[in-house]
Amino acid sequence: MNEIIIRQATFEDRVFIRSVSERTWPSTYGHIISQEQIDFMLDWMYSDKSLAEQFEKGHQFYIANLNGEDIGFCSVSNEPIDEDGNAQKAHKLNKLYVLPSAHGTGSGKALMNKAIEVAKEEGSSSLFLQVNKLNNAYTFYLKNGFIKEQEFKFDIGNGFYMDDYVMRLML
Repeated sequence: MNEIIIRQATFEDRVFIRSVSERTWPSTYGHIISQEQIDFMLDWMYSDKSLAEQFEKGHQFYIANLNGEDIGFCSVSNEPIDEDGNAQKAHKLNKLYVLPSAHGTGSGKALMNKAIEVAKEEGSSSLFLQVNKLNNAYTFYLKNGFIKEQEFKFDIGNGFYMDDYVMRLML
């Protein structure tokens, strides 16, 4: 039986966080976006500077350990204001990645459950996320109670876009 332990990450875990991203993005996004966009986004989201800013803004990172080996992570943050400037009681699941070798072990669900637990403990009424429209994780989120709220195309610079669904789970 798989033993999954979730622990809170610190900035010192940034090398592991970046490593998981570098090892999961090619198989997750390689059929959706170009390698140039993958490289751009990995640098944008996982450079030491970017990760430091995320930690400073209160993003909480959690690492999944499966049978003694770290195999994935998630990030969740309190988002008290929505895109339209309205107050809300919500958290955002910013990132959730598990190494391909650990898919199907329950580690992704354990990380998602940790994000839900954090959101509930901090008084949020919902947990939302963005997922690429062609990412297989879309069905994972549907199966776990998230509903598609809207479609969102976001210009991230360098001629690249994120073409996502915004999904929400009411808590």
